[in-house]
Amino acid sequence: MTEAAMSQGGEDFRRFMLEHRFGMDEIVTKLNILRDEFTHLHDYNPIESVSSRLKSPESLVEKLQRKGLELEDRPSFDEIRSTITDIAGVRVVCSFVSDVYRVFDMLVEQQDISTVEVRDYIARPKPNGYRSLHALVEVPVFLSGGPVPVLVEVQFRTIAMDFWASLEHKIYYKYRRDVPVELLDGLHEAAETAYALDATMERLHEEVRGLDALPTALVEELRTGGDGPDAALVDALRRLGAAPEGR
Repeated sequence: MTEAAMSQGGEDFRRFMLEHRFGMDEIVTKLNILRDEFTHLHDYNPIESVSSRLKSPESLVEKLQRKGLELEDRPSFDEIRSTITDIAGVRVVCSFVSDVYRVFDMLVEQQDISTVEVRDYIARPKPNGYRSLHALVEVPVFLSGGPVPVLVEVQFRTIAMDFWASLEHKIYYKYRRDVPVELLDGLHEAAETAYALDATMERLHEEVRGLDALPTALVEELRTGGDGPDAALVDALRRLGAAPEGR
């Protein structure tokens, strides 16, 4: 396979990209069903928005080269799938950290979804302050020739996390990834501020819904950030998100 063949859209490549688009659409549909159910049948909807994107051929070629997979070597589509796992991406934005884990659990517990990998950058933030919950899932796409398993990367974030990530992307794009140190420091500080805001909003959310408060030590850890919440805090947030309405 060559870059020209990919960009010109040979039949095999079109099928390859369509499979990923269909897989992405399957995940979006599942999430939209959950969102509509909560909107119409429950008092509270944990999903603020759902968006998706499919990598362009140009972006796919660029990432293949960054990963060291040369097109001149004619890699197979299986090699491309195993090297680039975010060809199809879905982003779910939630109001609160507890909602992130709640919606994640509801999605991956569906019978036809297989969880391949989970990277919890909320519990363990990246060095630059980035926080999000990434899930690589496999979903079957039913085509005329039979079912095809497709990988989709799903990112779960709060509104504050999504706002920070959008700002970071714009800054890196403007400076072509050569960002001045003072801006990097500012971004990291902003990430901690955004997470402190998430903690405050979580506490207010608890009070409004009449839920049991989180233990003081865990709330303080969430508020101050540091190296990210430990497993006990993550478990507490999952329980909070899963608490029944009307308590």
